[in-house]
Amino acid sequence: MSLTHKILIALMWVLAGLMVADAARAERIKDLASISGVRNNQLIGYGLVVGLDGSGDQTTQTPFTVQSIVNMLSNMGVTLPPGTSLQLKNVAAVMVTATLPPFSRSGQQIDVTVSSMGNAKSLKGGTLVLTPLKGADGQVYAMAQGNVVVSGAGAAGGGSKVTVNHLSVGRVAGGATVEREVLTPLGEGEFVYFDLNAADFGTAQRMVEAINRQSPGTATAMDARQIRVRAPVGSDARVSFLGVLESIELQPARLAAKVIINARSGSVVMNQAVMLENCAVAHGNLTVSVNASNAVSQPNPLAGGQTAGVTNAQIEIRQDAGSLLHVQSGASLADVIRALNAIGANPQDLVAVLQAMKSAGALRAELEII
Repeated sequence: MSLTHKILIALMWVLAGLMVADAARAERIKDLASISGVRNNQLIGYGLVVGLDGSGDQTTQTPFTVQSIVNMLSNMGVTLPPGTSLQLKNVAAVMVTATLPPFSRSGQQIDVTVSSMGNAKSLKGGTLVLTPLKGADGQVYAMAQGNVVVSGAGAAGGGSKVTVNHLSVGRVAGGATVEREVLTPLGEGEFVYFDLNAADFGTAQRMVEAINRQSPGTATAMDARQIRVRAPVGSDARVSFLGVLESIELQPARLAAKVIINARSGSVVMNQAVMLENCAVAHGNLTVSVNASNAVSQPNPLAGGQTAGVTNAQIEIRQDAGSLLHVQSGASLADVIRALNAIGANPQDLVAVLQAMKSAGALRAELEII
């Protein structure tokens, strides 16, 4: 094999590697956008968990638990004498929450989360009794019931207590049955709208171009977030058409430069678009130390005084020498953070330095503090 052939083969391998890298960076439309109107709906309900092993609500402190028990027994034909004081330990009042997925049909089962409302110690081993789950419009969309699974454990004795994970929240897998459907107008109208997860003009334009390559003349960008697509009218043809569109891959536009700072923990997260201008950063620590020593003051003989304790305090203020860091234009923020860490900047100092760089116009990124 000649040298020219070897060079051509090497170039082919390089191009193939670049094509694979580009394909790996591509994302599907279903990962970048959602179809307008296709959404989840939150459900909520109030119920009781029974069968607890003495870890339920203290009914003297949670009167709503007692009232719920009385109402439930009354609905079942059990009437308690007036003034009856219930002292129960095996019942807990809970809030039941669930998410109703789009296109859910009657009879389908969904998971529910059960959270204690009172002072129950644990929901482990309990059973959620029949609980209606309502939507924001007040209508009942599902009915929940089942055994509560709590992924935790706890033990107490001799004044000591050990708890692993959270015992006052549990989950019932498939514990709710859908009773009412939420209509999704996917098959109505001439157009279907895609909403980008993050508004961006560049990504919207690339998405329009990708869809039009697959189906020419069907996609139009309404703004930086929404794309209008002309779709077939029939429901079967529309579902097939949307299935093809969601699998189209495209390279999203590069996001705006942003730095996220968690002021509580000192965490700093940045994206690859962050760049810096030419600047100089000085960092120094100011240390204040107070040392106290106790001594005994003993009076002279025949002085008539009393022995007393004396506290001697020494206050010292020390400022470490500040290190001047020169940042070249175009340097990445990662280089700056690495240099600041090298000169001893702690996370709180790093937050202050980044804020000062942003104020000075040296940090070419949006600074967001959470």
